Amino acid sequence: MIEDQKKHEEEKNPIQVADRLFQTMEVMAETGSVGLVELANQLDLHKSTVHRILNSLIYMGYAKQDPETGKYGLTFKLLELSNQLIAHVDVIEAVRPYLKRLMQQTGETVHFVQKDGNDAVYIDKVESHQNSVRMVSRVGSRIPLYCSGVGKTMAAEMTEEEVKKMWEGSDVRKMTPHTITDFDEFMQCLEEVRRKGYALDNEENELGVRCIAAGIPDYKGRPKYAFSISAPVNRMTDERIRELSSYVLEMKEEIRKEIF
Repeated sequence: MIEDQKKHEEEKNPIQVADRLFQTMEVMAETGSVGLVELANQLDLHKSTVHRILNSLIYMGYAKQDPETGKYGLTFKLLELSNQLIAHVDVIEAVRPYLKRLMQQTGETVHFVQKDGNDAVYIDKVESHQNSVRMVSRVGSRIPLYCSGVGKTMAAEMTEEEVKKMWEGSDVRKMTPHTITDFDEFMQCLEEVRRKGYALDNEENELGVRCIAAGIPDYKGRPKYAFSISAPVNRMTDERIRELSSYVLEMKEEIRKEIF
């Protein structure tokens, strides 16, 4: 019975030492500086085993011990590795399969944008082939943050000071009769976005088109990317918005967990 259990554990992770190394780093990342006994208790391992693991991490440069408190903590080496990884990630290539799946699930056109100053720039677009209405948006074109769903969802991740700076730096005007041009009303709208997790463009940038959007912060948590589903108003009813919101929120979490 014991042999079978050991065999099962080896099949799950054949290198138990590596498993314990990474578990130790995960706990230390969550707790911050920690003593040997406390760490051993959290890992449910003997002190001598944890001590050997810590010595190994210190030798490789991933951990350090405070000479005054005796506590252990992680170094910035993991952050250096993360930065190197991010530098080689093609965001558009990584996100595109999700955009395609969202288009197939909803039958509507999906956009992916990147924040650039007070605007959002379309950096990818998956056009729906299930309907005859084509979106006028194109990759490389810009859209103001203040009057777009993608812009609102990124603004919702900013501080009030950052939002005010964006607002004052924008040419705020009525793009359509539905465009919000009052700052206080815009701030109230952002509160709703934070509560729901997604934003709407209710014909605020283009008459006849409604969008539902969600933001995706970069690996540092800064508002940088967003995606949206766009459709003519006759298909984008309030009922349809409620249906699409579940797809949008699910996709938002998947992208954040698996890419960022």
